[in-house]
Amino acid sequence: MQDLPIGIQTFEDIRNEDFVYVDKTKHLFNLVRKKGVYFLSRPRRFGKSLTISTLEAMFQGKAELFKGLYAEEWVKEKAKHPNPVIKLDMSGLGNYTNISELSSALIDYLGEIIDDYNLNIQLKENAGRIFAKIIKELYKKFGKVVLLIDEYDKPITDNINDLEKANEIRDFFRKFYGILKNSSTIDNLHFVFITGVSKFSKAGIFSCLNNLEDISMTREYADIVGYTQQELEENFSDWLEKTEKKLSFDRKELLATIKKYYDGFSFDGIVRVYNPFSVLNFFKQGNFGNYWYNSALFFPPSKKELNVSSFLAKYLKSHKIKAPKEYTQKKVYEDFTNSHEIESTSVESFLYQAGYLTISERKGNILILDYPNEEVKSSMDRLFLENFYNIQDDAEFSNDIWESLEAENIPQVVSIFNESLKAIPENIFAPSIEGEKKQDDYKDRDESWYRSLFLMLLSGAKITYFSEVHTFRGRPDVVVSFRDKLVVVIEFKFALTSKDVNKKRKEGEEQIKSRDYASAYKSTKKIITAVFVADDEKRQIII
Repeated sequence: MQDLPIGIQTFEDIRNEDFVYVDKTKHLFNLVRKKGVYFLSRPRRFGKSLTISTLEAMFQGKAELFKGLYAEEWVKEKAKHPNPVIKLDMSGLGNYTNISELSSALIDYLGEIIDDYNLNIQLKENAGRIFAKIIKELYKKFGKVVLLIDEYDKPITDNINDLEKANEIRDFFRKFYGILKNSSTIDNLHFVFITGVSKFSKAGIFSCLNNLEDISMTREYADIVGYTQQELEENFSDWLEKTEKKLSFDRKELLATIKKYYDGFSFDGIVRVYNPFSVLNFFKQGNFGNYWYNSALFFPPSKKELNVSSFLAKYLKSHKIKAPKEYTQKKVYEDFTNSHEIESTSVESFLYQAGYLTISERKGNILILDYPNEEVKSSMDRLFLENFYNIQDDAEFSNDIWESLEAENIPQVVSIFNESLKAIPENIFAPSIEGEKKQDDYKDRDESWYRSLFLMLLSGAKITYFSEVHTFRGRPDVVVSFRDKLVVVIEFKFALTSKDVNKKRKEGEEQIKSRDYASAYKSTKKIITAVFVADDEKRQIII
């Protein structure tokens, strides 16, 4: 059984050491045979660096690495006349406190390229001039140059929470990439491929390369990285068999659960792909965990921001985001990722490019964004619970929910929910006083506010639920499905004061009965219906 290439982003290492490799060289062949200048945007930990490494090996003519792959014959021909390759990995520069340090690091990096090709270039000028000289000298010595730039924007997005610094770094790179405006430099280039998370039109590189083709949201290259369903089943058959035995799942059940957790990313609204980092770690660990979210840093955290959660919470709070549900079924125009300035980047653009949202559907020039899968959705729910509502996620809490459902004790589930409500900061419940500014940044609470919070708690505990499920007679607010043996149909109601609770409960009971919500689940062994009345005066749910 082939080993899993976790943390290995070098194509040569993967092939030489016989790790699992999902062949993406058909897409790369289609690119290189047309030459050109290309840009690909994808989230962190999605395979961009491996793509760059594969292109490098292709243009260097390392035919022995491509045996059995789609591009094998093309690479054999390229081996007769390989191209010199400049590969710039901007993620390796680090996060520097000032431009001087960043410039020095970049010049040192260029110095390594000079040494690799034994060029006679002194490091006495600025980075841009040195860059231009490298391209010129490589062309004179070896022929037309291939330029591969990985994570071009990382030094900028490292500082997305510090706009002044981010803009300063962007301006630095505008000058660095400015050498590509020179027609003689462009004439020396054979092929250019650039990757990143974001597309800042004024970052320099896009204004320099007028003929750049953005393939980020095209159908042709929708699965250039990530695993399709077919690729998952064909390339990981041994690992699927091993995991079946470990988890005591049959193949159909296992594939359905993997799909629920890690599939769903789409960059054209049609083709769906799995997150490769999550899939590899799932097979390695043999259990369903939130692997990508905990490692896919949009930037390296500062000393005060030690993880994804703290950074993302800070970003969302600064943009007045209130709850995860605000970005479910979010409609945007298809050009929503094109941002001229860092500070004008929309939240939905940031969340999409960082991988927290994906394109669930395309309707003409309108895109529908949503969370891609269970891993991302539950992680975002936990983020809001901990950082916005002060509800700490822990194993004991999840265990209590599971035990209550196992015992079919719905009042106990409500009791656990009410205990969670007590942890929410007082200012969130502060009343609005007529004529005065609201005392909190949150929207007025209503039925959906309590329901959304309840769903976040279920998600954090990894309980399967469905919200506003369509039935032939209406839509119950929440349907909880527990271990295929219990279904709980819940109708939420909102009472502004305690005296309205009984009235609202009766309304809910009548709604469940008259619309016969339970009939859709008759095949289930056990069905429980319940009305959850949010008593806003007491800040709790009454059942």
